[in-house]
Amino acid sequence: MKSALVTGANKGIGLEVAKLLAQHGFFVYLGSRNLESGQAAAQQLNALGLTTVEAVQLDVTNPESIQAARRAVGQKTPVLDVLINNAGISGGMVQPALQATLAQFRDVFETNVFGVAGVTQAFIDLLEKAPAPRIVNVSTAMASLSSYADLDNEALDYRFPVYQSSKAALNMYTINLAHALRGTAFKVNAVCPGYTKTDFTGHQGTSTVEEAGQRIVKYALIGPDGPTGKYFSEEYFPAPATCPW
Repeated sequence: MKSALVTGANKGIGLEVAKLLAQHGFFVYLGSRNLESGQAAAQQLNALGLTTVEAVQLDVTNPESIQAARRAVGQKTPVLDVLINNAGISGGMVQPALQATLAQFRDVFETNVFGVAGVTQAFIDLLEKAPAPRIVNVSTAMASLSSYADLDNEALDYRFPVYQSSKAALNMYTINLAHALRGTAFKVNAVCPGYTKTDFTGHQGTSTVEEAGQRIVKYALIGPDGPTGKYFSEEYFPAPATCPW
C-alpha cells in the first residue's frame, strides 16, 4: 500500500486531501500540531469507513517535532510515496507593507517556508525509496508576481504582503527543489487550491473544500509524464494553463 503524509491535516483542506488520498488506496499520516486534534480528524475519517489513516504530532515550526514525526512514520513504513506540504498561516487580516511587523513576517515564513523546507528535508530519504515520489506544496494565486505587479488593478487592491511574500518564496523553493531532483522519478509542484471556504478564510470563498482537495490530489497522482517544477492555479488560470509566476 502506498503511503502519504499531509501536514496541517486535522481540518479544512488538509483533512479533505487526507480523505481523498485514503479513498485512492493510500495509508495517510495526518500531520497535526495538536495530536488530539489529529486523532479526532482520524476518527472522522474512520466514521466514513476510511481506516488507513493515522494521526502524527507534527509542528512544522519545531525542528524537534519534525524529527520526532520522521521517526514515528519511519517506524511504520520504510517508504513514503507522497508528501503534501499543506500547513500554513495567513499572518492576520491586517498586514500593510509599511506597517506589518517583523514578528508577523517571521511567524508566517516560519510556517509557510521554513516549515516546508524542514519537513521536506526530514522526509526526503523515505520519499527517495518510492518508485514514483510526489511532493505538492500548497500555494496561492495571490503569490503571482506578474498578476500583482499590475498596481492599477483595483480588483487586486486587497493585498496581504506578509502572506503573499511567503508563498512567493515557497514557489521559488518549489522550482529549486524540482531542479535538485531533476532526472529522478520525483514530481514536485505547487498548487493553489482556490479561494476556499474554510476557517483560514473565515468561511468566505468561491471554492468548496471538496474542489480544493481535488485540485491538490490531482498533482499527487500524476503519472511519469506529468509536470514538475510548475505552479497550478486552476480556479484563476484554468488548466491546462499554469499560473504566470
